[in-house]
Amino acid sequence: MPVNESIRLDNQLCFAVYNANRLFNKFYQLALAPFHLTYAQYVVLLALWEEDGLMLHALGRRLHLESNTLTPLLKRLETAGWLIRRRSPEDKRQLFVHLTDFGRRKQSEILQAVQHCGRQTDLTEDQYRLDLKKIQDLNAALRKSIADMEAEH
Repeated sequence: MPVNESIRLDNQLCFAVYNANRLFNKFYQLALAPFHLTYAQYVVLLALWEEDGLMLHALGRRLHLESNTLTPLLKRLETAGWLIRRRSPEDKRQLFVHLTDFGRRKQSEILQAVQHCGRQTDLTEDQYRLDLKKIQDLNAALRKSIADMEAEH
């Protein structure tokens, strides 16, 4: 029985994104291995390099992570000396996340390692930006669709 082309596995956008995610994980695993960082830890550092001293809930929003996922990441990064978590003296419920001197010093070295690996993809700057925009649009459409579906239930 012939298979309808639209339902073939290789024609599924979700499958292509799934495989791209696996490949990105491997890519970053190799690029970040010298620093003993996971991809999830790397994106925490990226957010803090943009804006140090974020409150926990603001960092979670920025990364689209719940606190039960983010807290173990932060604990491991803190134990390894990348960051510190501090309670606000004014309101003990507020937790702020700050880079350590070590975390700030390693930024350039880590970004160079990732860029070095990225250059091996042969993507042009224009193609990179175009792909990024398409994926950002896809993410926005999926978030909206999920919110609409959740509202129905």
